[in-house]
Order: sequence, then C-alpha cells, then structure tokens
Amino acid sequence: MRAIEMEITPYLLFLFCLFGFFFLWRIPFPEKKDKLLLKPSDVSIIIPARNEEKNLQRLLSSLNDQTRSPSEIIVVDDHSDDSTANVGETAGATVVRSENIPEGWTGKPWACWQGAHKAKGNIFIFLDADTFLEKEGLLKTLSTYEKRGGLLSVQPYHHMERLYERLSAVFNIITMMGMNTFTPFGSKLKPIGAFGPCMVCSRQDYFAVGGHEKARGEILESISLGKEFLKTGREVRCYGGRGTISFRMYPEGLRALVEGFSKGFGTGASATSLVGLFMMVCWITGGLAITRHLLQAVFWTDPTPLGVWIMLDVFYILQMHWMLRRIGNFGLYTPLFFQIPLLFFVVLFFSSLLRIFVMRRVRWKGRRVKTGEGDKDQL
Repeated sequence: MRAIEMEITPYLLFLFCLFGFFFLWRIPFPEKKDKLLLKPSDVSIIIPARNEEKNLQRLLSSLNDQTRSPSEIIVVDDHSDDSTANVGETAGATVVRSENIPEGWTGKPWACWQGAHKAKGNIFIFLDADTFLEKEGLLKTLSTYEKRGGLLSVQPYHHMERLYERLSAVFNIITMMGMNTFTPFGSKLKPIGAFGPCMVCSRQDYFAVGGHEKARGEILESISLGKEFLKTGREVRCYGGRGTISFRMYPEGLRALVEGFSKGFGTGASATSLVGLFMMVCWITGGLAITRHLLQAVFWTDPTPLGVWIMLDVFYILQMHWMLRRIGNFGLYTPLFFQIPLLFFVVLFFSSLLRIFVMRRVRWKGRRVKTGEGDKDQL
C-alpha cells in the first residue's frame, strides 16, 4: 500500500501545481485607444491618505506628468501625523481634512466616502497613496473603463527596491488568484469583488450602489464594494497593472509588510469560494511537499527517484517565474528560492488567523482594529 502511495504522490503534486496555471491563465492589462470620449473635466481622482508623505509625493508627481490630466485631484488626509497634507497642497491637489471617524466605520472607507462627496467629476478614480502611474497610465485606464463602464479595478504592478520586499511574492500571487477572474473561463466567472488600490466608476453608479458606506466597517472595503456592484447587475472587471500603474508596498520595513498583509487575510479567505480556496491550498501544499520530498531524497531515504523531485521542483520554479514576471519586478532569484516566500506566507497566514479570529484585533498605520462582529475600532 505504501509503495502505491509513493507512486501516486508525484502525480498528485504535479496536479496541485497545475492549479496555478488555472488561476492565472490570462491577466489582461489596460490598453489605450486612439480616441477617448471622456473629457478631462469628467474625472475626479480621490486619494485616501494617512501618513503617506513620501508615497504621496511620488503619486502626485506621476499624475502631473500624465498626457491626459484629470479635472481635480482630491487628497483626503486621514488624521496624519506627518506632512501628508502639506505634500498634497504643494502639488496643487485639493486637500480635505477628514472629520472624526464615525462609529462603525474604518478609516479608508470613511476617507473615500468624504472624497466622493467633495468630488465634482462624473468619473471617480480611487487611488491608494502608495501607487503611481506610468506615463500614459491614466489614458490607458480611462480607455479601458470607457469600453463597458461598471466598476474597473486594477491591481498595480509591484515595484520593489529592497530584498525583504520580495517576501511578498506569494501574497501577490494569492491576491490575483483569489479574485477568481484570470482563469481560462475569463468573464464567465464573476470576480469576488474588486482590487482596492485602483478603482474606477461613474458618480452615478457609485452613489446608486451605496458607495463606501456599504463597506464602512470593512478592512478590505474593495471586496464589499465590488459585491455591491455585482448585486445590482453592474459589471466588475479586474485587470493587472503592468505598464499602467505600479505601487511599492511597505517601503517602511518588514514590520509594515507583516501588518499590511495580516489585516486582510480573514476577509479575503472568507470571500473566496470553497472550491477556489481548496485549489489554492493544494497549490501551496504542492510547493511545500515537493521541497520536502526533494530534501528527503537527497539526505534521507525516499523510494521515489531523485530525478522525479528535481523535475517537479524545476517545474514549480518555472511556473512561479511565469506568474511573478507579470505582476512585479521579482527577478529570477525569487522563484528560484520560492520556498522562502512560500514559508513566509504560510507562517504569516496562520499567525494572522490567530490575531483575527482568536485575539480579534490587528494593527495598521498606528491604529488598532477589532475584527469581532460589531466591535470594530477605527482603522
């Protein structure tokens, strides 16, 4: 019986690896068109920002360099302790000082909601402060939105500068996988929501579905907002940001990276379909199991020939490279040593589950949020 089991194991793990191709079969990227009907005066950009003086400067600079400029840029200063407001004013943006966060709201939805009420344009573009646009990024985004309307969300291309940032590799992959929209079925499968860093919709649609008020107490507000669009029969489309919009996540250090990815694990996992969640767990398990068997074959006794595990390991490396080159500048070493970001993901995932469902609190940007139903602090 054990011999049969060992003969089956390599084939089973190979199947697990194939799940990765299913989830990231094709990632569309925004493309510009020659004639854009939307006028600059139609567009309001809304940026919620808390302690983002360094990131905000880069974003506003990229917006000022666009071939097509928006009519207004609104920065909602979410009670920052740094010079976020001054950076916004110096760059010519309209700065809105956030009012105190009402009970039941979290910080980002409240900031976006205030910005939407101040905006004058007919098209809203919500941008996280750590994003920045490529030269024709705004033109590509508006061209893509203009095709079908609804809610357009773009997951930025992950730009990294320091080594520790590459620990986010598997988080980036799972974020894209979990949206359920890049499979071979394409638009036949509805996404579970929207990506938060960049969202585009019309003023009319935004207020018709209830806007960020519908996601007022959520950590991952974009998931809830996307669901509201889908509930009302409006289309939600998800794109990758390569060549259009990028971000540098958590340049402050490893602690910020841990806090940032920890805060949304529970919401993201619960929003994913059971089948999708099972397949992603299998994919992660496959990578870890292949490494275990490879080490066992090299240093201990493993009835399966070493060559089989080497081939599976190389296959997983090539697949990781294929995935990562489309979503960030991870280079060659990250997939080559994929075990490191994979183990980092697993450890942080279970640590986050402990914080979310047992300790019922996470931290982000100096705030604490309780994750129990009905007892959230301000985030």
